[in-house]
Amino acid sequence: MVILGKLFTLFLFASLVDNIVFMRFLALCSYVGMTSQYDASIGMGIAVTFVTVMASVVTFFIYYYILQPLNLIFLKIIAFILVIAALVQLVEMVIRKTSPYLYRAMGIYLPLITTNCAILGVTFINIDMAYNLLEVIIYSLGVSVGYTIALLLLAAIRERLAFSDIPDFWKGYPLVFITSGLLALVFLGFQGMAH
Repeated sequence: MVILGKLFTLFLFASLVDNIVFMRFLALCSYVGMTSQYDASIGMGIAVTFVTVMASVVTFFIYYYILQPLNLIFLKIIAFILVIAALVQLVEMVIRKTSPYLYRAMGIYLPLITTNCAILGVTFINIDMAYNLLEVIIYSLGVSVGYTIALLLLAAIRERLAFSDIPDFWKGYPLVFITSGLLALVFLGFQGMAH
């Protein structure tokens, strides 16, 4: 029971309290770029969730069973990026075959998941925090859910604002950045849960 509580706390911490977008400011390019369409945001969230969890598990084994025993820790950046790139290629092939609409909607952002700094950041955080395999899966899942929540919140707000009567100089990225700042303040309120 204590372990379940610890894992649940880790999940909440990763998704809300230490949200990867609003608290660590990672993955901002895809966060801004993929929130113009709500449907594309859902697809991006699912794709990033799959890649993040799988990359975390694979890099866990690579780090602890190959790099560390062979004293090749200095290769972890290259090894982790190669793992993430391979997983993104897999996701790209699956989405292209199963959902051509989503593939077109995601456009350049789909292959750019490879350079999504949140995924690489999660793999490094897992190693730095010395999480075990179960904690790695829960933390990665929590970060991915937090990223998806951030995408969906901004996408929903942007779709609503598209029909609002606002001055021209507020339209576009100025309003996106102001909205993101306000969302970050809201998520800052979750910091109280950490104490």
